[in-house]
Amino acid sequence: MTPINDLKLMANKLRVASLDSTTAAGSGHPTSCLSCAEIISALFFSVMGPEDEFILSKGHAAPILWAAYAEAGFIDAAELRNLRKIGSMLEGHPTARMPLVKIATGSLGQGLSAGVGLALAQRLKGSSGRIYVLLGDGECAEGAVWEAAGSASYYGLSSLCAIVDANRLGQAGPTMHQHDLEPYARKFDAFGWDAQVVDGHAMEDLLAAFKHAVQCQKPCAIIAKTFKGKGVSFLENKGGWHGKPLNAAQLQEALAEIGAATVTLPSRIKAVPVSYAAAGFEPNTYRKEEMVSTREAFGRALVKLGRNDRTVVALDADVMNSTMTEHFFEEFPERSFQTFIAEQNMAGMAVGLSARGYKPFVATFASFLTRAHDFIRMAQYSRSNIKFAGSHAGISIGPDGPSQMGLEDIPMFLSMPEAMVLYPSDAVSAERLVEVMARHTGISYLRLTRDKTPVIYDRVETFPPGGLKVLRQDDRDLVLVVAAGITVHEALKAHEMARERGILTRIIDLYSIKPLGRDALAGHAQACHGNVVVVEDHYCGAIGDLVSAAVGKTHSLSVREIPRSGRREDLLGQYGIDASAIVGAAEQIVHVC
Repeated sequence: MTPINDLKLMANKLRVASLDSTTAAGSGHPTSCLSCAEIISALFFSVMGPEDEFILSKGHAAPILWAAYAEAGFIDAAELRNLRKIGSMLEGHPTARMPLVKIATGSLGQGLSAGVGLALAQRLKGSSGRIYVLLGDGECAEGAVWEAAGSASYYGLSSLCAIVDANRLGQAGPTMHQHDLEPYARKFDAFGWDAQVVDGHAMEDLLAAFKHAVQCQKPCAIIAKTFKGKGVSFLENKGGWHGKPLNAAQLQEALAEIGAATVTLPSRIKAVPVSYAAAGFEPNTYRKEEMVSTREAFGRALVKLGRNDRTVVALDADVMNSTMTEHFFEEFPERSFQTFIAEQNMAGMAVGLSARGYKPFVATFASFLTRAHDFIRMAQYSRSNIKFAGSHAGISIGPDGPSQMGLEDIPMFLSMPEAMVLYPSDAVSAERLVEVMARHTGISYLRLTRDKTPVIYDRVETFPPGGLKVLRQDDRDLVLVVAAGITVHEALKAHEMARERGILTRIIDLYSIKPLGRDALAGHAQACHGNVVVVEDHYCGAIGDLVSAAVGKTHSLSVREIPRSGRREDLLGQYGIDASAIVGAAEQIVHVC
């Protein structure tokens, strides 16, 4: 066992490094590091072993995490003074640019959800490793923390330990409960955890609490009473210092007060690289013109993929009988996780599962994914390998009304630089695009339709990322119609209607929205004299803008006002994205020309 006095010295050594690096950077959160120094010292140099995982949910305390990694021998101590510099992997908040970081943090309240996912991954792997998540007391005001607490209890994750660094002070003022710590304990207890309140600066108390956590049969919460700026009198428990580094003179004063901290301690933590294996499957057989919804095809494909790839897992938020992930849940219950109606936690759990090499398929209504946008945004900084599926997209879902329609989802994923966005139009393309997602490493999104649509492709067709399908083509084509998903079928109807009026249209199924087949689009637009109509079951500013950037001026048909309940056919017509609207746009373009 590591000597107590040595751990105390290490805590002060971490304090010194945190103060020095933030002063060198000219920015950072040194006082938030000082409050958790004993906690970090105990975890990294006494408690944690090679199978254990650590998440710094209070990501603004990154300098002390970098200091701990330096002391553990993973990075050169001299690199600490490059904190926040453009060429350094030691960023202001933890991201996966630093290879030891599996969970990016900084948007507060997300670390515990990822911890739940990591604990589930450990269970799937049969590992005895434990998960330690360090939270700030301020972020415990976030509802997602309690979504995660509920899931941890529901799944009986006794390997999960949350430590709340209750240092009393937030950014703008005191935290909700300040140093009245019993409310935190009562909340965790109410969610089925074992909660203890300890002195967060008493090394003996911390070690005893961690020992208890190992023996506990529930998820364990350690509520640690700490002081922001601990160890430096002019900082300790003082407001107004959040996110403020010391100047050179203040640094020297602080270091003199902390005193010498010369100690070297071994650490048993280990860096475990993550890799993802690719797998495919034999697609189902669908007959041409057979009526199948893309959500149904997605569900069937997911089961086939799961049979070939044991790293595929599924997460649901109480809609699996609508997204059709219920088939996966039935066949692979051990790899299926119900988060109930808690989409933020669902996305956070997926980040944790991905961090241990699993491929989470996260499915819900497209509209509900927007609630989890911040978690999805943060997942890209963790370099997570998550496959999101949003069903019930667009006004075509009909009577359920605008709150269920998912008309804002595409730009959410387009805004992420490395995300893939796919939109199948029939069962065959849906299945093939599930396989494309499985082989892709990173964030990907599959947009799915509620209603049944006719099968238009043979099972031998392939759908590579960045591709498109030309469904109708003639050398005399006057207008290019670019559609995706449900509007592909409207475009095919429009093709026949327009031909009867003497207008030949070229029809493209833009199944790959991102990456986009820009060159191919431009070529087809040129062949059609630059006459382009884009039709999408989405609010304006999504697919139309992408196509316009590739080919120039387009005539965009999209949903341009808040819709209402109604039959699909009526809604598509009223909001101008049905076959008649496409023909009208084509006629307008041709007559103008």
